Amino acid sequence: MKTKVLHIKNMVCDRCIAAVRSSLENLNIKVLDVDLGKAVIADTAPDYRRLEQELRRLGFALVRDKNEIITERIKALLIVRIHYNENPTDEKVSDYLSKHLHTDYSTLSKIFSQTEGITIERYIILQKIERVKELIGYGEMNFSEIAYHLQYSSVSHLSRQFKQVTGMTLSAYKNLENNPRKRIDRIKD
Repeated sequence: MKTKVLHIKNMVCDRCIAAVRSSLENLNIKVLDVDLGKAVIADTAPDYRRLEQELRRLGFALVRDKNEIITERIKALLIVRIHYNENPTDEKVSDYLSKHLHTDYSTLSKIFSQTEGITIERYIILQKIERVKELIGYGEMNFSEIAYHLQYSSVSHLSRQFKQVTGMTLSAYKNLENNPRKRIDRIKD
């Protein structure tokens, strides 16, 4: 059976995967697999207009441009690594991305910067800060544990970066009644 890969923007969690799978099935598209940023379907001719409308209704979008596809794959890999990896690794991000995308890091970095308007490094910082906010909100880890979990060299490094991005200290954020967070699929400078 021939297959087709659909690249889908803004998929960031298991609920996104379930929503995309359900939408494809509701459109009578034979789904073989769905993962962050992509869906593998039987190579039929789906009604792309209806598919795009349905995905847009759910906050997703089909991606067709090669550089946008690479950028979305980078974002999906980084989101998994930062938000869903319970066992932090010492593997360098550049090696991690190159290995998973079979492309040298300098090329990936250039494509990402051109497509997103920020560097991969800045994107990682912004994602980490949102993860820090999430972990503070849970109240299950202290700042040292959060710093370790997100591979900061120290709490002071985490604190400096947090203040630089949010304009407030970790403690001030923790003491807020409503801890404001951004959706991880909308994080940009």
